[in-house]
Amino acid sequence: MEFPGLGEHCSERTCKQLDFLPLKCDACGEVFCKDHIRYDDHKCSSAYKKNVQVPVCPLCNAPIPVQKGEIPDIVVGAHMDKDCKYNPAQQKQKIFTNKCLKPGCKRKEMMKVVCEQCGGNFCIKHRHPLDHDCKRSSHPISKAG
Repeated sequence: MEFPGLGEHCSERTCKQLDFLPLKCDACGEVFCKDHIRYDDHKCSSAYKKNVQVPVCPLCNAPIPVQKGEIPDIVVGAHMDKDCKYNPAQQKQKIFTNKCLKPGCKRKEMMKVVCEQCGGNFCIKHRHPLDHDCKRSSHPISKAG
């Protein structure tokens, strides 16, 4: 015994399978089988309306707010054209700027390493008073290896 009014055919052009538990796409409204219900599986042209993702600017890494119904590529492009805070010079800023004060040493450190006795800025290798021939101390505290 057949039930002719039961089920619907998949709207995917290459499938057309009769499905007794059809699923309706919430973006385009068409009916699909379980194999083609995902937006990517049936190449849904209205997926951008429902597929909620926050795009990120590839230049400044800031999240770009996209309203429902807007195409994310167009919104990100508009951001890049006028609102983007990307500064190419910022990427080239030097990190190692603290030069060692020991004569003959050319090393630079990311952070200041200040001698507690003389107040000079030194590299990791010359941070101890004996290693940079500290002039302010009468009794050196340590000798680095």
